[in-house]
Amino acid sequence: MVIKVKLRQKAISGNRQSLYLDFYPPIPHPETGELTRRKFLGLYIFGRLNKEGMLDKQVNKKLSPLDQVHDFNNHNSAYKIWRDIENQLNKPEIYSDYEKERLRKKELGEQCFIEYFRKLANKRKASNHDNWVSALNYIEAFTNGKLKFADLNEKFFEDFKEYLLTTKSKRSDKTTLSHNSAASYFNKVKAALKQAYKDGILQTDLNSKISPIKSVETRREYLTIEELNKLLKTPCNNDLLKRAALFSALTGLRFSDIQKMVWGELEYIEGQGYFLNFSQKKTKGIEYYPISEQAVSLLNEKGEPTAKVFEGLKYSAYHNKHLFQWIGAAGITKDITFHCFRHTFATLQMFNGTDIYVVSKMLGHKDLKTTQIYAKIVDDTKRKAADKIQLDF
Repeated sequence: MVIKVKLRQKAISGNRQSLYLDFYPPIPHPETGELTRRKFLGLYIFGRLNKEGMLDKQVNKKLSPLDQVHDFNNHNSAYKIWRDIENQLNKPEIYSDYEKERLRKKELGEQCFIEYFRKLANKRKASNHDNWVSALNYIEAFTNGKLKFADLNEKFFEDFKEYLLTTKSKRSDKTTLSHNSAASYFNKVKAALKQAYKDGILQTDLNSKISPIKSVETRREYLTIEELNKLLKTPCNNDLLKRAALFSALTGLRFSDIQKMVWGELEYIEGQGYFLNFSQKKTKGIEYYPISEQAVSLLNEKGEPTAKVFEGLKYSAYHNKHLFQWIGAAGITKDITFHCFRHTFATLQMFNGTDIYVVSKMLGHKDLKTTQIYAKIVDDTKRKAADKIQLDF
């Protein structure tokens, strides 16, 4: 339905004419929502308008030069408002369906992919959210934070892929971003493209046209039971760090979960043993977790329920130095970090025949595929052991 808009006048004091717009049919008032036919513009003239809403030249000639200039300027302002509102009200009637669709696609193309990606990242939880935010940081750095949907194409993503594989890590400008981190971040971008296509923002399925960065298998270092016993007997400059590391090897807990653990989460059930009842920091999963008496023996005297079990435990480059010195003093030459103690727990459990499903549950993995890497380590080690016996044919 076309809404007719006319520029009209109403006599007010001082021989002036107040200018207003007349709508037919009436339109909702922007503030009250009630139907109205008038919108006063806050402009007035000394002359008059003709039927077409233009200044009446005959009347205007009789005005003083100053009043003529005043009327000319105010009428120009009123005319612009008149045409803008008329165009806005009747826009749906102006364009054909084809033209409207083209305009819609153009508007979608002007949207910012970076902002869309940020909204998707904010919907993620726990470690997945952190991964999305890291991916966002790299694509922001690559684009300076500005990227329209209309500018997305296969070449752009091939360039971004190359950027991820060669750029410096944001954790340290001395090292290149790891290959698997690049693969993970690029997958997040592909996931955003897939969602944008589902949402109708992208007209083509760009995600299906772009190949991912293939992950590479990484070596997960672990300690043997003999090496753990060496560490147990070797003094460490930081006894708190030593006990926490061995606790991780006996329980499989992450550093973050050990660091935040409080005494109220430790429970003893007669006939069943010790349990930890806690929420994993990384996955937010609620765990009821059995731990051995040996693991409990590494703890200090029990404190208040809200007190941390490993009060003062920190992990930084400085504290890492104590860890490396302790590892070296035990005569171990492997490149061991704190997280390797968690790997040690998983690998030794698999070596000793614990079912992979049970190991997966104890590690808090949501996907069994994540745990299968340890099964592969065990298989490789068994193969090497089998090949050690060689006859002299």
